[in-house]
Amino acid sequence: MKTTNAGGTVIDEPKSREAVKPAVHKATAAKRATKPSQIYVDGKFYAEGEAKVSVFDHGLLYGDGIFEGIRFYNGRVFRLEEHLERLWDSARSILLEIPMSQRAMTEALLETIRQNDLREGYIRLIVTRGVGNLGLNPEQCKTPSVIIITAQIALYPETVYRNGLSVVTCATRRTNPSALNPAVKSLNYLNNVMARIEANLAKADEALMLNDEGNVAECTADNVFIVKRGQIFTPPITAGALRGITRSVVFEIAAETGIKVSETDITRHDVFIADECFLTGTAAEIIPVVKADGRPIGTGKPGPITARMVARFREMTRETGTPIYS
Repeated sequence: MKTTNAGGTVIDEPKSREAVKPAVHKATAAKRATKPSQIYVDGKFYAEGEAKVSVFDHGLLYGDGIFEGIRFYNGRVFRLEEHLERLWDSARSILLEIPMSQRAMTEALLETIRQNDLREGYIRLIVTRGVGNLGLNPEQCKTPSVIIITAQIALYPETVYRNGLSVVTCATRRTNPSALNPAVKSLNYLNNVMARIEANLAKADEALMLNDEGNVAECTADNVFIVKRGQIFTPPITAGALRGITRSVVFEIAAETGIKVSETDITRHDVFIADECFLTGTAAEIIPVVKADGRPIGTGKPGPITARMVARFREMTRETGTPIYS
């Protein structure tokens, strides 16, 4: 099941559950209802119905581009610097020159949020190779495009964080780093989309993706963690896992609380016998998993370490970040 929010952003959700919309003051909600979402495209703002890209843009034709999904809470953008650093890393890896500085990108992103009068929500930051021709050669693309979309995100219902998700192992393998490195957040997400389709067909909330060695890499949009005997384990980046921003926050929280985290290869067997399991991602935040391939994980309910991670993460999102209105 998918939910599309007011700004057009589609967020995957657990099946057979309703989304809970963030509380919004009635006057503010009425104002937003009459004002179209403003989208940043190459230095200008357009109403959502007027924001367009060329049919010759290589981002559309070939998935030739990169993106970041970023969250903002309580008037602050969470981990903005880390997201921009990863965006620039992705760009360098595919020889895409972002046509502005990180400082200018920061201001453009913050101004896009201000234009939409939001204090909490989701940002989709996109850089495409730009307009070329129907040929594959990227040298035909002279000017990359920058697109920034902000919207109120459709959150998982609170019941999901209390009850947990189900995952299913899919047949689609995670892209081998020697083919297309998952460390690059490219616009080519067909590998993840195919895995997501398998989860839908299995009526599961998420799909567990394995690498060519049969070890767990990640889920379609989330990093994977398991807990065993009080320790946390997660696949290394070399297994095909994205260097997730929320993933790194878990490492910080674990260090604060004295819990050991190990990056190590994980098999399906390890997931099945884990005491706890949880996923992390910008959209999902930190969310428990209670069933894998029909098998209950641990007690079949979210565990105490997962609950501690969720609680501390929520504190951090409310108290830290780059101010939007200052």
